[in-house]
Amino acid sequence: NELQDFGGNSILTSDGSGTVTINSAQMKATPAFEAYVGTIQTGLSSATWTKMAAGTEVYDTDSNYDTSNYRFTPTTAGKYLIYVNVSEGSASDYQMWGAHMAIYKNGSAVKMHSNNFNPSYDHNEASLFLSSVIDMNGSSDYVEPYARVYTGSGDWNIFTEAGGAQVSWFGGYRIIGA
Repeated sequence: NELQDFGGNSILTSDGSGTVTINSAQMKATPAFEAYVGTIQTGLSSATWTKMAAGTEVYDTDSNYDTSNYRFTPTTAGKYLIYVNVSEGSASDYQMWGAHMAIYKNGSAVKMHSNNFNPSYDHNEASLFLSSVIDMNGSSDYVEPYARVYTGSGDWNIFTEAGGAQVSWFGGYRIIGA
C-alpha cells in the first residue's frame, strides 16, 4: 500500500479502499488559494487602478494569502497559474467606456485584460477573466489583483455577487512538473 523512491521515502500511500495520499510535496499543486470580494467596493475613481479587495478566503493551503493586503506570496518556488475574475461597472447609467483588469507581480502589472465600449450604448457592467502562468521565487515574489474602469462621469464599483453567485475572485496554485 506504499510507493517509495530508491531512498525509501514514501511517495504515495493507499488505505486499501481506494484512497490515495500523496506524500511528496513535489507532486502536490500547493501552495494554492482562492479568495473573493465579500463587500462591494464603491466610489472608485475613473481611470484609476484599484486593488480588488478579495478578503474572504475559500481556501489557503499553506497560509500564503494575506486577506488584509489581498496578496499571495508563495513560499515554494515554481510556476503558478494565477487567475482573477472581476465584475465592475459604472455608478452612472451609460457612462462606462472601458473596463480593465490586471495581475500585478511585485507592484507592477504583468498581465492585463481590457474591454473598450462605445459610450453611447448601455454597457454599465462587465465581467472580466484573466489567467496566466507566472514564475514565483518562493520567498519575496507576490501577486495582487487590480481593476480599472473609465467612466464618462461619476464613480465605478467592484461587485461581490449576482443571483447568489460570487462574481469577483482571485486564486492560484503551483503547477506540477513545469
